Amino acid sequence: MKQNDAAPAGAHWLEKPVFEISGNPFTMIGDEWMLITAGKAKSRAGEDNWNTMTASWGGLGILWGKPAAFIFVRPTRHTFGFIEPDRIFSLSFFDKKYKKALSFCGAHSGKDVNKSSESGLSPVVFPDTSIGFDEAREILTCRKMYYQDLDSHHFMESSIEENYPKKDYHRMYVGEIISYRVRG
Repeated sequence: MKQNDAAPAGAHWLEKPVFEISGNPFTMIGDEWMLITAGKAKSRAGEDNWNTMTASWGGLGILWGKPAAFIFVRPTRHTFGFIEPDRIFSLSFFDKKYKKALSFCGAHSGKDVNKSSESGLSPVVFPDTSIGFDEAREILTCRKMYYQDLDSHHFMESSIEENYPKKDYHRMYVGEIISYRVRG
């Protein structure tokens, strides 16, 4: 499904040092959720080729001496096909008033619906080619450094398996945070 054309980011986005992230990552990811977005705006055919998905699992921290984001995407998700071939992905964080839009993006597949137009969110493209959303309050752009498929043999608590009735274990991506943007 084609997404709405992503517009170039406006001047109201300010780049700041990543260590100035103001929120609590437990709240930002676990309670308020985030959108993981990957793909390219304007393919050779002249149309956008990207997707976004809602996530409430992940983390922020330091790995290999770099600020990093840890995200988890099931191979059955439409976004998986967009995050795999590219090294860049973004994480968009929103105020609570956008929870309904994020809920929509989590409950529907980009194969079937145009998430940006149906949710009312406006995609924007930054000079580093990452795609975020104009309504977000903060956006992290990440460059993949590592990935690993979760292996159920390594679950140390049997209750974890309850998250995988279809055995569709997540792939973990570790991305270096290369840009932190806030609404100006």
